[in-house]
Amino acid sequence: MSRQQHIARTFIELADTLVEDFDVIDFLQQMTVRCTELLDVAGAAVFLDHPGPRLSNAAPCDPSPLLQNVLQAACGQGPAVDAHRTAQPVTTQSPADADARWPQFTAHLQAAGYTLATALPMRLRHESIGSLLLLHSGDQPLDAEDVDLAQAFADAATIGLVQARLIRHQHTVNEQLHTALQSRIIIEQAKGILAARHSISLNQAFNAMRHHARHHRILLSTIAQDVIDHGFTPGPAPSQAHNKTSDRTKHPAPGDSPANTPHE
Repeated sequence: MSRQQHIARTFIELADTLVEDFDVIDFLQQMTVRCTELLDVAGAAVFLDHPGPRLSNAAPCDPSPLLQNVLQAACGQGPAVDAHRTAQPVTTQSPADADARWPQFTAHLQAAGYTLATALPMRLRHESIGSLLLLHSGDQPLDAEDVDLAQAFADAATIGLVQARLIRHQHTVNEQLHTALQSRIIIEQAKGILAARHSISLNQAFNAMRHHARHHRILLSTIAQDVIDHGFTPGPAPSQAHNKTSDRTKHPAPGDSPANTPHE
């Protein structure tokens, strides 16, 4: 698949919010994955304007302790907050620039092995619902073309979320986002359980749950709760059709058996 085809497929995915079983956390997680595949960044995360004084992180790219410290700091200070507040892209040109603007955030950023950060507002007209944070491990900030593409992803995701709110008027976006934030805790726990149980990576554990949820039209949080409460093990996800690098090592995914597949 060419890069242009990959970009086109991503916009189609971001427009797919009108299905009956729309899953906010899966939707936002998928956007962060596409950002790391298509942009020159080491990580991505989504922050949402959940009721309260701080932003809330809804879709991290990786749950490592150092990155969690970065994301927690980013909820109160840094480019993600500034992009949401100003409804404008926020970029850093150098580590010194980032340190001068957001010393606490930058200290966590550098401790986790990152150098720079870029944030794009998730906005629709005068409404901003959060921001998309991109993390860099190199010395150069995103070029203008990639900034424009990242903003287009953020805009498309915002439109999709607002459309979902309008179509499902009985459920406000705030209710959906609250559910997404609560579901994320359950999903992270289930990922850790599967990874430890089968000696696989956290990404493989997530992909297995996500594939099972989509195949059986079940919410990710439902699968995750079943993993935690009943020891359910989803079958392996099929090989990814496209990876950021062609030499990525393949690992076994968790197995599936009739005895532990109550969703079949």
